[in-house]
Amino acid sequence: MTKRWRIAGINFSHMHMGDLLRNVVDHPDAELVGICDENRAAMQPAIETLEIDESVVFTDYQKCMETAKPDLVILCPPTGEHALWVERVASYGAHLFVEKPFAASLSDADRMIAAVKQPGQRMMINWPIRWEPCCYTAWQLIDEGVIGDIIETHYYGGNRGPLYHGADKIEHAPTAEDKQNSWWYKLDAGGGSLRDYLGYGVTIGTWFNGGQKPIEVTAVMSGTPGIEVDEHSITIARYENGLSKFETRWGTFTDPWTNQPQPKCGFVIRGTQGTISSYDYERTVRVQTLERPEGYDHPAAPLPEGERNGIEYAITRLSQDLPIEGPLSPEIARIGQQIIETAIQSAEAKRTLTLIE
Repeated sequence: MTKRWRIAGINFSHMHMGDLLRNVVDHPDAELVGICDENRAAMQPAIETLEIDESVVFTDYQKCMETAKPDLVILCPPTGEHALWVERVASYGAHLFVEKPFAASLSDADRMIAAVKQPGQRMMINWPIRWEPCCYTAWQLIDEGVIGDIIETHYYGGNRGPLYHGADKIEHAPTAEDKQNSWWYKLDAGGGSLRDYLGYGVTIGTWFNGGQKPIEVTAVMSGTPGIEVDEHSITIARYENGLSKFETRWGTFTDPWTNQPQPKCGFVIRGTQGTISSYDYERTVRVQTLERPEGYDHPAAPLPEGERNGIEYAITRLSQDLPIEGPLSPEIARIGQQIIETAIQSAEAKRTLTLIE
């Protein structure tokens, strides 16, 4: 018989929890056995939208874990609390599905990796753009060798700001007070556009380039007076074979999932034998090769069944005892975290730094 996976969602600080719980509810082999947040009101929109029964609603994570006994736990805490929550939940032996970014620091990422130590226990880091056909198609073409070895990655990522939209992308116009009260805009909670979006660029970029690490990193940041975190950053990474650039922005002219801003959000990848541009949510990727230097539009094909979203991927991998690969793997995500850590310190020191190990 097909195993029915018992899944719980703990900590609703990141608005993606609602979207992930929808994926759980829609999966035929999943059962939502618990949701938990210390703030009961934080769960209410999901309770109403997904018609979640009160019997599986908790405000104490220990009671949730002990009562619901989940096989897999989705964690959506503030970035600065990722390590804390992984350590809390990992001790129960459940698999962990952590919403991006990986962590607020490299030391926190290593704490998370060390906490997942029970036999067979897995941890996955979810990067939502991984489930967009354009992104997956770009990786497929790279993996097939269509553009040769990767020598440059250019990334621009962001949105109008994290408080402009909630679960299911419901829009909200934030006030200055909203920003002052939100963890997204607090440094000690891991806020800021660099921590929010650089992880996408460097983690997906590391997936694209086959796990290469840069030698040096240079970064600069800027923000709004009165706001303690950055809203714009540019990071340059020097690899053995050249330079790559990663730019993050809270304050794009439009959100890329509605109308692509300019510059477009997404990736441009250069290889030894061609180039690929993969812009977020678009239906094609643009390809140039030695045989077709004029370029052509390649359709962004639907993702294969079993990995059309993060929850489906997790259940497929766990059910079939397959390895966690690509940007969801702690190994690739840790390289991304190394780059982020070095970029933060570079921006603060206002100089180029060797990649932090």
